[in-house]
Amino acid sequence: RSARIGRLIIQHMVECVFTLDYEIYGNGTGALRELVYEPAERLRHMFGKWNARFVNFVEVAELERIDVFATDPVIDLVKRQIKEFHADGFEIGLHLHPQWFKSRYDNGRWFLNFSEYNLCNLPEKRIAWIVERSLAYLRHLVDQADFTPLSFRAGNWLFQPTEKAASILAQNGIKIDSSVFKGGLQHNHHLDYRRALGNGYYWWFKGDVNEADPEGPWIEVPIYTEMVPFWRMATSKRLSFNNGSGTSGRSASHKFNRALDLMRFRYPLKLDFCRMTLTELVSMMEKIIRNDQRQPDIYKPIVAIGHTKDLADTKTIDDFLSFLHTQHISVVTFESVYSKLAQERPMAAVVG
Repeated sequence: RSARIGRLIIQHMVECVFTLDYEIYGNGTGALRELVYEPAERLRHMFGKWNARFVNFVEVAELERIDVFATDPVIDLVKRQIKEFHADGFEIGLHLHPQWFKSRYDNGRWFLNFSEYNLCNLPEKRIAWIVERSLAYLRHLVDQADFTPLSFRAGNWLFQPTEKAASILAQNGIKIDSSVFKGGLQHNHHLDYRRALGNGYYWWFKGDVNEADPEGPWIEVPIYTEMVPFWRMATSKRLSFNNGSGTSGRSASHKFNRALDLMRFRYPLKLDFCRMTLTELVSMMEKIIRNDQRQPDIYKPIVAIGHTKDLADTKTIDDFLSFLHTQHISVVTFESVYSKLAQERPMAAVVG
């Protein structure tokens, strides 16, 4: 295998953006030390070893509520860590699970407001309030009054219907979204990113994140996916994770719809550096490199995703960073990607 890898031509049009969703479980369970602070600290040291940086998508809604209710003593360490990440050149992005904003804490348990689960479905004034409050808290965390994150990721990747939320976020200075995973489908939340399969490695958009619009104010740089047979999803490593989604007690129709999401012959496998094995990660990147040989003039920012709560195998990530280094594939942040894309507005080629 190593000989085959060595024969691959060194590429210069592929760059990898590691993105980290910095959060506890989506149902409010879990401790900050185990699920956020310590995993992020391990990643910080590992990326420092390779002189690389990642995009830290800070879930500000949950952190603010934990801070206000003083439910976890590690919140002060987390706040300091975010400030240190920012000072050390790690990009801080905005990540939002709006169900936290009307949450309450009672008898050692969080009760979240799942009627506000999808930011995009809320009234315009409510979206604006949530965004402005979140940005204010994020500025407090990084200790910079004029800080505006460049990038955004929606909670549970829900960035449909796009127009209202995208407009408000753009008005607040955010320029890149990375919520889309091509081929994504969630019947329960009316998420459908299958039409994005025809788009390139990035695209400008305005009213619908699925549709490229060269005049749009936003750039979508999607989480990289490969459409694979459904059985490829059932690896022992992936099945070992607790998703903390709070699905127990959900209605029969909710469970049926979730089954429909999964009952497809081909399913989008995300480039997930926490959930994939090294073999999977390298195999996916090798295919990207071969695509680059066929389209050597097309810039290819490849977004990988991970979650602090999923970080259990740091050696795989270290080995993957080593592989990227040997292939001369740069590890960059969205700030670097944006500086390239903002110079012109050519449409990205369709992925081959």
